[in-house]
Amino acid sequence: MHQTDEAVGATHTAALPGGPSGASRARVPRRRLLVVGLGVAVGWGCTYAAAELARSGWLGAPAFGAWRTVCLAITVQALPFLLLGTALSGAINAFVPASVFSRALPGRPALAVPVASAAGVVLPGCECASVPVANSLIRRGVTPAAAFAFLLSAPAINPVVLTATAVAFPGSPAMVAARLLASLVTAAVMGWLWLWLGREEWLRPAARHTGHHPGHSRWNEFRRGFQRDFLHAGGYLVLGAAAAATFNVTVPRSVLDTFSGSPWLSVLFLAGLAIVLAVCSEADAFVAASLTGFSPTARLAFLVVGPMVDLKLIALQTGTFGRAFALRFSTATVVVAVVCSVLIGGALL
Repeated sequence: MHQTDEAVGATHTAALPGGPSGASRARVPRRRLLVVGLGVAVGWGCTYAAAELARSGWLGAPAFGAWRTVCLAITVQALPFLLLGTALSGAINAFVPASVFSRALPGRPALAVPVASAAGVVLPGCECASVPVANSLIRRGVTPAAAFAFLLSAPAINPVVLTATAVAFPGSPAMVAARLLASLVTAAVMGWLWLWLGREEWLRPAARHTGHHPGHSRWNEFRRGFQRDFLHAGGYLVLGAAAAATFNVTVPRSVLDTFSGSPWLSVLFLAGLAIVLAVCSEADAFVAASLTGFSPTARLAFLVVGPMVDLKLIALQTGTFGRAFALRFSTATVVVAVVCSVLIGGALL
């Protein structure tokens, strides 16, 4: 059968970025609403289950109170930065021309990676803010390797985080320098690894048009983009916070003391602890400073790994880029971050 010219034109119009079909317009919001609903349902479900366990005697009331406090603390701590990140993402998509990024970054991807790593210093936020911003950069034509380098470096080397590290470790500028250097090197290495081994099929394609539509209101595009990104990421944030709170409650303090005596086990343990605690990068230095039984190198690994890989960040990456990307990228980042922490920590601390 042959389509008429009108039918063909309508089909092509529906396929254009600015004019998706009605089914596509309905499907994308429903998917995001499903993610939000799932996150809220899991959060309330975990709260209800913990309350029932507390009443039955399996989980004491103090433990339930601690779980609820940690879960809410992680969510509330990360929420302002998630708002910042999604607002920046929406602003980049609606107001910033794509040519800005082509002029700001070197044309060669291998050179764009370290430049993007150093540019992380301009975002005063945590990892929750960096994920939507990195996604927006990719949608605007920035090479994924540079966007991922920015994603990793921004939460770890911005002025707020470095100042907090200096306050948490008074009289120890070497810890601040080691954190800055190890984070920069890790971000750059991961960007280069993506150039070498990364595959486009690991990235879930963006579900919406990138950039400004001529003739459309930029403020309306900003509002819609901000709303989509925030609702999408918010559900995954709740999931990550609930998982981190569960670990905090169920793992006894004595486990920490078991690993502190071994130099290598202490590094690996604190790297794993940073992943499951999911402490915001603006506050993790104070947690690391309190772990006085561990070596400086082990605490450096905690500071480098935490802003780059934790439970809520893995959940956010899964929701934004897809599970295939999140599993591979997070695993490789942990290995590179630990190696950089050991080498740089051994030299400076």
